[in-house]
Amino acid sequence: MADEAARLGVHVVPMPFVVDGEECFEGVNLDAERFYERQEAGADIATSQPSIVDLGMRWRDLLQAYDTVVYIPMSSGLSGSCETARGLAEHFEGRVQVADNQRISVTQREATLDALRWAGEGRSAAEIRALLEETRLDASIYLMVDTMDHLRRSGRITPAAAAVGSVLKIKPVLQIQGDKLDAFTVAKSLKAAKRAMMKALARDVDERFGGVENVHLYVAHTNREGDALALADEMRAAFGSGDVFVDRLPLSIACHVGPGALGVGCAKRQEMHPAS
Repeated sequence: MADEAARLGVHVVPMPFVVDGEECFEGVNLDAERFYERQEAGADIATSQPSIVDLGMRWRDLLQAYDTVVYIPMSSGLSGSCETARGLAEHFEGRVQVADNQRISVTQREATLDALRWAGEGRSAAEIRALLEETRLDASIYLMVDTMDHLRRSGRITPAAAAVGSVLKIKPVLQIQGDKLDAFTVAKSLKAAKRAMMKALARDVDERFGGVENVHLYVAHTNREGDALALADEMRAAFGSGDVFVDRLPLSIACHVGPGALGVGCAKRQEMHPAS
């Protein structure tokens, strides 16, 4: 993802997280393999926000080369970093536009690609922010987690619910629609969870977005690349589309969902919005 961002001219602000009291950044002082080793060993892991000082310095540096900046943080419903960035942007006299696009991971990537296209069409930073917020609900994610323990530790579910899930050996499936992370269904096996996610995704593609020709499709995972690639092949066959992007969820999300998560998603193809 970092290589793609550099190629596209996108500047990425890494989300910090804390492992046993140490602040970590993905790909800087902790890689994915070591992160999952420590997570499975029971390390105390929590998410954090980008430093407001570092973020302000990053924006000031960018504004030396660009007139304006469009900043697309993680969904405001999943992190307080969006609200923090909005407060900071007030000190930049309109030159920094913070878009609450309510996306994460693969759908947030698509929003960034949309923003790049709109910039290429001559849209202003304020117009791009407005378009990103106008189209924020044009995406869906369904995510199976291997265990509820990490959701319990991060406060996403109650200890009682996590205990029931562990005893029954069920596979919880979550959904992300806009800013919400909600329970969607439970399944008794990986196969059943994939079937439930594919069915839900097909319904969204047909009923919300008017057919597969109108969407980009995704598979995302934590530490489950083989299963993710196989699921992507299933999706290509089921939907009759080669437009299926596969990626690993960032570690800032893996803090909450743990290893072994597997998800599917889609985002609506956005129409051209040339500047008037």
